[in-house]
Amino acid sequence: MDTANGSGDLSSQMELDAFRRLFPLRFHERYLSESIRPDGRALGEARYTTVVLGSVASADGSALVKIGSTTMLAAIKVEVMTPSADSPDEGSIAVEFHMPPICSSLVRPGRPAEAAPVISKQLSDTIASSGMIDLKDLCLASGKAAWMAYLDIYCLDADGALFDAALLSAVAAFSHLEIPLASLNDDGRVVLGTKKKNKNGVPEPENEPVTKEEKRKLHLNSVPFSLSCILHKNYILADPTAEEEVIMETVLNVVLDSSYQLVSLYKPGGPALASTSVIQDCVAFTKQRVNQLKNILSEAISDMDVD
Repeated sequence: MDTANGSGDLSSQMELDAFRRLFPLRFHERYLSESIRPDGRALGEARYTTVVLGSVASADGSALVKIGSTTMLAAIKVEVMTPSADSPDEGSIAVEFHMPPICSSLVRPGRPAEAAPVISKQLSDTIASSGMIDLKDLCLASGKAAWMAYLDIYCLDADGALFDAALLSAVAAFSHLEIPLASLNDDGRVVLGTKKKNKNGVPEPENEPVTKEEKRKLHLNSVPFSLSCILHKNYILADPTAEEEVIMETVLNVVLDSSYQLVSLYKPGGPALASTSVIQDCVAFTKQRVNQLKNILSEAISDMDVD
């Protein structure tokens, strides 16, 4: 009897999987009519999210972020540069988003993913427009030296809402970032750390490793957080999976800062129209998500401080 039931359950599961592959939209719409999704989430519910700081020991700041199965690894390296003549008292930030073939079966070796440069540009614009980082804080000596921060984000698993996860990993990495204290010596060279003199009054070598006490945190102002929403008929689905994005096509991305001020609204296309009421609903979902992400990030920072 148990064997018969087991075989029946297996057969039913196989039929369900086949129906999902052959008629994916109808499969999802059956769930939507019950205000639920195949993974058990409510329509406005985001996936379980984790943030781990300090994931890359060789980086000046790093973070590993997971939203559901979507996984991002962000790492920051800082180098001294000569500031531009237009902004002599400001440093710079360079953002690069990478999608290696391991992140998705849709990414082929030797062929750059089409989404990568788009997300790179969107990340760079969001970080700049949010005012999260005052570039003057990256200046060492006006017109002479400033920090260049290279932010590289690697997508390890692309299961939807890539920009949301990438932005969260960027924010987390900057929260973890420690910049070496530096100054210009008499020769105009940049000296890292607060070099002390030995017992004979001779300065220590400039190539000595910079200790933790000789680094500073970067102050973050209005931290941006993002939520992507799928628009399908009369439904709004927060934090979509890759399957949902492919099937239902229309995505609206909302970015709010930590004070709930609108930073950007991005709709890359799709057949569905975003009315005022739909946008307001998406913003409301994003406000809830901002509260969640602020708490998750604060816990990650607290865990790092304890360690």
